[in-house]
Amino acid sequence: MRRDAAERFLKNPEKYAHHDRVFLNNPAVMQGMGLAPLVVLATSGRNAFMLAIAVALLLTPSRLLACLLSRAVPLNDEEPSAEELEKKLLFRGLIYCGSAAVVYFLVYPILNALFGVELLSLGVYLPLLVVEPLLIYRFGRVQEWPRKAFSKGIRITVGYGLLLLLVGCIREWLAAGTVFGVTLTRPVLPMASMPAGGFIVLGVVCAVWRALVSWRKKDLRNEAGNVVGMYAHKEVNHKQ
Repeated sequence: MRRDAAERFLKNPEKYAHHDRVFLNNPAVMQGMGLAPLVVLATSGRNAFMLAIAVALLLTPSRLLACLLSRAVPLNDEEPSAEELEKKLLFRGLIYCGSAAVVYFLVYPILNALFGVELLSLGVYLPLLVVEPLLIYRFGRVQEWPRKAFSKGIRITVGYGLLLLLVGCIREWLAAGTVFGVTLTRPVLPMASMPAGGFIVLGVVCAVWRALVSWRKKDLRNEAGNVVGMYAHKEVNHKQ
């Protein structure tokens, strides 16, 4: 860990972790976003892969488009007043959902070319990604810059895609004994292919994930403390 990163972490560990949307602050694990696709559709590695590609094509472009269009009704404060929210949130919500819908119409032919009739297995939940909080939850927050919207969109896409693939492969293995169609064992928990089983698997995965996040934060705190202490010791020796 670099010295500047170590100092930022020690100054505000939660803010440092907040920017890590892949592991430390995965939006699905830590904020409960995007649960419906995980529980209902990610029943196999293949389904999870199709969803991950769809999210990758939708999330960052729609976020960038909404970031630009929402400047027509910007929120100027980190904690806007009730009056400002009342005037602007409806329009910003429509802009974010409308942006995601426009991008979806452009992306669907690409998905169709890649997966064909397999897309039908995703049912209505594929177009419902347009109003998924994972894509549109920023409409009620302070105005983003395009660079930040792009960076955060990529990180959220990677984090959510990894969780999709992890849950999909675990559920396929439990329900059918296979991963991406390759037989590994006998079925362990057939109900894993059902939404009820999806909730159970996702709950266990999230519990383990959060435990690992807690352990990683402690490890980072120790590492950051050692880095800052080492540099402070060097500066003292240099002055002497």
